[in-house]
Amino acid sequence: MLKGIPKCISPTLLKALADMGHGDLLVIADDFYPSVSMAKNGITVDADGIGAAEMLDGILQLMPLDTDYEEHPVLIMDVMEEKRAEIGRPKVWDDFIEAVKKHEPKGESCVGFIDRFSFYEKGKTAFVTISTGERQPYGCVILQKGVM
Repeated sequence: MLKGIPKCISPTLLKALADMGHGDLLVIADDFYPSVSMAKNGITVDADGIGAAEMLDGILQLMPLDTDYEEHPVLIMDVMEEKRAEIGRPKVWDDFIEAVKKHEPKGESCVGFIDRFSFYEKGKTAFVTISTGERQPYGCVILQKGVM
C-alpha cells in the first residue's frame, strides 16, 4: 500500500504514469471517445465511474506538465463549430481549468484547445489513454508529461 495516491489512480494507471517519459502524451477520455481503437499502439486504462476532471486532478497531483517546452501541455477537445450553438461551453472545461490552476503554477495559460479530428490524430500517439465514465460531451483532454 502507498500513501498519498489519489483514489482514482489504479495500480495499472500508476505504473503507466511511472513508465511515461518526458514528452509522452496521456489522453483522459470521456465515455464517448473510442479509446480502444484510438490507442492501438498504447496502453488503455479503464476508469469507469470516475469523471474526467476528477481524473485530471488526480493525475496532476503526481505528474508534471511539459510547461518548459510546450506552450499548451494541456489540450482540451474543442466543440465542433456546427455544434457550438447546441452544446455551448461544456462545464467540464471549467473543471479541467480549475484542476490545472490548482496544480500548475502557470495555471490556465498552459491550457489550449484542439479541434475534434486533430485531437483524434494526436490521441493515436498517446502512451496511455484513460477511458473514464465522464458523460459530459467534449470531456476529453490530452496531457504532455514534463520533467521535475
